[in-house]
Amino acid sequence: MKSFISEDFLLSTEPARRLYHEYAENMPIFDYHCHLNPREIYENPKFQNIGEAWLAGDHYKWRVMRWNAVPEAYITGTADYHAKFHAFAKIMPKLIGNPIYHWSHLELKRYFQIDELLDADTAESIWQTANAVLQGEKGDVRTLIKQSNVKGLCTTDDPADDLRYHQLLAQQQGFKVEVLPTFRPEKALDIANPDFPGYIHRLGITLGKTLRTVADIQQALYDRIVFFKENGCCLSDHSFGAPDFTIWDEKAAGDAVQKALSGQQPTPYEVGAYQSLLMDGLGEQYAKNGFAMQLHFGAQRNLSTRIYQNIGADAGGDAIGDSLSAASLAALLDRLSKRGCLPRTILYTLNAADNDKFAAVAGSFQDESIAGKIQFGSAWWFNDHLDGMESQLRSFANIGVLSRFVGMLTDSRSFLSYPRHEYFRRILCRLIGSQVNEGLAPVDYPLLGGMIQDICFHNICRFLSKTGQPGKGI
Repeated sequence: MKSFISEDFLLSTEPARRLYHEYAENMPIFDYHCHLNPREIYENPKFQNIGEAWLAGDHYKWRVMRWNAVPEAYITGTADYHAKFHAFAKIMPKLIGNPIYHWSHLELKRYFQIDELLDADTAESIWQTANAVLQGEKGDVRTLIKQSNVKGLCTTDDPADDLRYHQLLAQQQGFKVEVLPTFRPEKALDIANPDFPGYIHRLGITLGKTLRTVADIQQALYDRIVFFKENGCCLSDHSFGAPDFTIWDEKAAGDAVQKALSGQQPTPYEVGAYQSLLMDGLGEQYAKNGFAMQLHFGAQRNLSTRIYQNIGADAGGDAIGDSLSAASLAALLDRLSKRGCLPRTILYTLNAADNDKFAAVAGSFQDESIAGKIQFGSAWWFNDHLDGMESQLRSFANIGVLSRFVGMLTDSRSFLSYPRHEYFRRILCRLIGSQVNEGLAPVDYPLLGGMIQDICFHNICRFLSKTGQPGKGI
């Protein structure tokens, strides 16, 4: 049966259709937050088959397969990719209503020109057609990226990383897509994790030092910020559950480090003190070095002990966590703002109950340095669907200034995920088009189209540049 991905998919009004096709459709992509592997981009392999391309590391797909009682052997286990692909295809008709149903059919159409529904009956023909593309001249990693009209992307990198593959990519002349690192000190902030001492040892080895105190850890991270900056980095990233940044206790932060490095468990108060102290110092360094700061809140990770022990992290055992208090978020931003060292910041929440709250907090810390300095980031992870995107866009529009939004990102490990930008753009045009249709926005296509093009591409380029001006930096 022919796919439902028509030219006007999701575009339910004439203004939406015109805004998308005339303004959004052909805009380039700057994917400022993803989990692609820079080594794979450098080495430029071809996927052997669509099973590998789709299922090798996609915990979104793994979760829905488990929802449908697919044996783990066909998800992350020992079955070959042909069998895994057929297992996924068999459950596809059960996924109507889940964004994976939309994403997967968009990917089939955009990368493989396949315009039919994926199910048990079509699986083998789709397998053959997609594999022929992947094994042909258009099937390598870089071609897939360029085919998606990507102009730049930011990977997610640990402070202890040597950034070797970013350096090698920067030296190559043939690949015109800018591949930049992102400074993500996740493991240095996760002091309650039993693996924390081992990570701090590794970070010390990178710098040729022994890290014994909170001051040692801070200085090590500051030194790595400079190294990352030298290698093109302009962005940091952090992920938390619901931290308490209202705690300010330098002694407790120091005690947390001493306990953690000796194998003891810091108290929740000491963890809060440590994270507050580190984020305060990091924020100041980001401002000093021209980095933007991403803050992801609301994730509850590794809920399933069985999945974590058998497969590991990022395997589909995570969930939406508790709401973050406005006082906690404001405490971090206010400490930095009072000293004049609040960096450009993007706030994300996994708990959609916080949408209006985050948009309102962001509005409290704007200043004249750049329009939209504090951003309410795109719908993330479990909110990365039609309702979630519309909800985030409505909160941004109602409480902030939507025209200043820095737009969509993939947050993905898959080289076939770029149609998610198309998905977002269609939803954006659907929302603005409905306002035109209802008389809530002017019938001024150049005005609205310019706004949409800014959200699709121009705003993030300005945001990540040092000056905040078009054509500078990125």
